[in-house]
Amino acid sequence: MAEPVRIQPDLKFVKELQDVGGESLKKCYQCATCSVACPLSPAENPYPRKEMLWAQWGLKDRLLNDIDVWLCHNCGTCSDLCPRGAKPGDLLGALRNMVYRKLVAPTVIGEWMSSSKHLPKLIAIPALLYLFIWWLSTGLTIPEGPIEYGKLFPGDFTIDPIFGAVFLFVCACFAGGVLKLVKSFQDLPQTFAVGVKAPPKPTLVACLIDVVKDEIATHAKFNQCGKDNSERFTGHLTLFYGFAALAIVTSVVAVAHWGGKILPFLTPMGHTPMHLTNPVKILANVGAVLLLTGLIYLTRRRMNADPAKSASNYYDWYLLGVIWAVALTGAFSELLRLAGIPTLAYPVYYLHLVAVFMLFAYLPWSKLGHLVYRTTALVYARYSGRLPLAHPEEKTFSV
Repeated sequence: MAEPVRIQPDLKFVKELQDVGGESLKKCYQCATCSVACPLSPAENPYPRKEMLWAQWGLKDRLLNDIDVWLCHNCGTCSDLCPRGAKPGDLLGALRNMVYRKLVAPTVIGEWMSSSKHLPKLIAIPALLYLFIWWLSTGLTIPEGPIEYGKLFPGDFTIDPIFGAVFLFVCACFAGGVLKLVKSFQDLPQTFAVGVKAPPKPTLVACLIDVVKDEIATHAKFNQCGKDNSERFTGHLTLFYGFAALAIVTSVVAVAHWGGKILPFLTPMGHTPMHLTNPVKILANVGAVLLLTGLIYLTRRRMNADPAKSASNYYDWYLLGVIWAVALTGAFSELLRLAGIPTLAYPVYYLHLVAVFMLFAYLPWSKLGHLVYRTTALVYARYSGRLPLAHPEEKTFSV
C-alpha cells in the first residue's frame, strides 16, 4: 500500500502571490476551461489548470520551478473564458513577477521593484549619481554656447564608463539567472504524436534560432490565441523593433567613438550631435517613433482592460512608466536642442539619463527581464520536447 503524502501548504507564499497579482486564485474550482482554451498549452499536463491548483495548495517550490509559467504569452483568453473570474492569466503573470524578484542577487532590488513605496529609492540612485556629475562638470549651471550634452555629461568620463559598468553588471546577473532557471526545470513531460516518426533531437543552437525566428522576430504566438490580440500584437512588435533600432544606433555610436581612437576613419560615424539627414540619426528617430507608437497601443490596452477579467499590477505600470519616461525625455531632449532652449534641454537630458539607467540597471528584476528569461524557457522547452501540438487532432502520449 502506497504511503500517504502530506501536503504542507506555504500560506505565506499564497498571501505573497495574491499581493503581486494572483488575488483571484481562490475562485478557481478546477473546471479546466483555461487549459482547454489555451492554444499554446501542451497536450500533456497542460497549463494553467495545474498551476491554479498548486497555487491554492501553496506549493511554492513546484510553482517557482515550473517551466510552463514562462511558456504562457499572457494573451488573456483563459481569463476571458473563466466562468468564475479566477484570472489564471494573471496568476501566471504574478508567478513570473515573483521569480523576477528573487531569481538573482542582490534580491533587495527585486523587493524594491515590487512596491510603489520603494520607487523613490530606485529613482534616487541614478538621480543623485548624475546630479553629482552635473555638479562636478559645471557646478549645476547651464553651459553656455551651442547645446551639446557632452558639456554637461562628458561621454568618455561619465556616460560610457557608467553604462558600460551597468551593462556588465546586468549581463552577469542575467547569466546567473539563466543558469539558475535552467537548473530549476526538471522532469519535464515530453509530448509525442503517435504514429509519427519522431524527428532527431535538435541542438540548442537550432532551438534558439527557431525561437528567435518564430516567436521573437515575428511575435507570431500572439496571434495564435482564441481572441483578437491585434492591439497587443502591434504594440509589442513596434516596441520591440523600436528598442532594436535604438540599440543599433547606440552600438554604432559607441563602436565608432571608441574604435575611432584606433582607426580614425571611424570617428565621424560616432560624432554627436548628428545632422538630421545622417542615416544613423534617421534610424534613431524611426526607433523613437516606433517606441512611442508601441507605448500608445499598450497603454491604451491596459487602460481599457476589463478588471473583472484581467487586472494590471504595479509591475505592469512600472515598466510602462519607465519606458514612457525614456521615450519622452529622449524625444524632448532632441526637440529642445534643435529649438535652442538650453535652460530646458539640459535638465530634460538629465532626466533622460535617470530614466535610461532605471530601465537597464534594474532589468534582471523587472518585467522586461522576460526578454531573457522567457527566451531561455522557450529554447529549453523546444530542446526538451515540451511543446504544443502542431495538429490538435493527433493522438499523443508522454514519457
